[in-house]
Amino acid sequence: MTALLPLPDAVADLIGDGDTVALEGFTHLIPFAAGHEIIRQRRRELTLVRMTPDVVYDQLIGAGCARKLVFSWGGNPGVGSLHRFRDAVENGWPSNVELEEHSHAGMANRYAAGASGLPFAVLRGYTGTDLMRRTANVAPIECPFTGQELTAVAALRPDVTVVHAQRADRSGNVQLWGITGVQKEAVLAARRCLVTVEEIVDELTPRPGAVVLPSWVVTAVAHCPRGAHPSYAHGYYERDNDFYLAWDAISRDREAFAGWIREHLGAAV
Repeated sequence: MTALLPLPDAVADLIGDGDTVALEGFTHLIPFAAGHEIIRQRRRELTLVRMTPDVVYDQLIGAGCARKLVFSWGGNPGVGSLHRFRDAVENGWPSNVELEEHSHAGMANRYAAGASGLPFAVLRGYTGTDLMRRTANVAPIECPFTGQELTAVAALRPDVTVVHAQRADRSGNVQLWGITGVQKEAVLAARRCLVTVEEIVDELTPRPGAVVLPSWVVTAVAHCPRGAHPSYAHGYYERDNDFYLAWDAISRDREAFAGWIREHLGAAV
């Protein structure tokens, strides 16, 4: 049965040091509030998984939570680099971060394989790149029917997937809509799942194009209004573009970053 928990309790119960954690959400419904609670609870040695690590992963890396990053693109959307990410890779501050890089298609197929209970996925991809030489979880494979050379990518099975959604009912069924990315696949691939939501309602009313995550795949739900800010939640609030622009200057300087973490999250770096 899905547990309805305050966010601090949900993070304490579901996410431990050394876990592989995916915080997914594409353009909107990015689970910032959950990421900030991970920082407050000083989780360490995490393998962080995300197709498009952006500001929330910059914050997690700069706060010393990450040991490894599994990803397909990283940046501050529409602005530029992730400076805490860059500092960790180039200078080892606050710690070194191991990188495992994939294509978008590769990451999506890895989640799909994990969600399907398969050991790997097969796709036409990675050809013409050096990722196959540099990434252990990618390998060439021959089609047994045509002899064509394809690419196999190992399934992704996070210990915990965290997503944000618009609604959940009191039984733990979750409803999200808008640009949904790979949230469904990431949830189905995970051993445990935490969903933060804008509101908890008595009944989920149908919406065109909505995805429903049934309670049996959701370990815990936490009520977190504005839990995706500064990204947006379709139908609830808009993207805070000013924050993304401001983050570029904040994240360039270690002291400015540490000061922001202390002031806004009440955490130490």
